[in-house]
Amino acid sequence: MLYTKRNGAGEMVMLSKEPTSECSETVAPDSPEVIAFLADQPSSSSHFIASDLAFVRVVEDILEVLLEKGIITFTDLPSAAQAKVMERKSLRVKNNVDLLGGDSDTI
Repeated sequence: MLYTKRNGAGEMVMLSKEPTSECSETVAPDSPEVIAFLADQPSSSSHFIASDLAFVRVVEDILEVLLEKGIITFTDLPSAAQAKVMERKSLRVKNNVDLLGGDSDTI
């Protein structure tokens, strides 16, 4: 989870990895708003980070398709990968993010 500060218009103006007196509102790291904020920063590394965050969503979509088609099974994944997939799924449910528009109870 990231923490953000907003201006009077509700626009994101600051991000933090830790809660601070200025950044207390939580926001998902892969939210479109975070990606747009990072992409708008002048540093080239922020563009790379924004690209990585967007690419993570692509990988999640691909994994969902492979699992749904039975090409791989969840237990084929190493236990560390299983844990990360479950953590991401939990975050998506908490933040009401449905990447494929399908049933949120299936992996």
